[in-house]
Amino acid sequence: MFTPPLGFHFRVEVLGITPVADDLRFTEVGGLALEIATEDMPEGGENRYVQRYPGVAKYGDLVLKRGLLKDSEVWNWARRCIEELDITPRDVDVTLLNPDHDPLMTWHVVGAFPTKWSIADLNASANTFVVETLTLAYKYFRIDKS
Repeated sequence: MFTPPLGFHFRVEVLGITPVADDLRFTEVGGLALEIATEDMPEGGENRYVQRYPGVAKYGDLVLKRGLLKDSEVWNWARRCIEELDITPRDVDVTLLNPDHDPLMTWHVVGAFPTKWSIADLNASANTFVVETLTLAYKYFRIDKS
């Protein structure tokens, strides 16, 4: 009987960045999405429907979340890209792991660069961790099913 893999055991690597301490310990990954754009063309003389034609592939933004770190090479990369417009695209690997920590599947995200960084709202009446969110635009991803 097939059992789908669990989604809580994964690893994120920003290639070309040497991480410090817990730099790549993201708690949430979102935005691994692929869709095809369509172009609508009205049919001449036919008012009941619109023809839809396939266009190019579109990829969503990669959204990474983790607890706020005071010292981070990933943050330094994001700051340089956003504040100084020193855009240095990096490839990012998101790897789903099995219970033995071996790769099950890896999404190789190509040409990613930061477009947004934010932290969760600070709230004196809540007892929660401060979470930072990093949003990355990218060209495309490839899937390696190990």
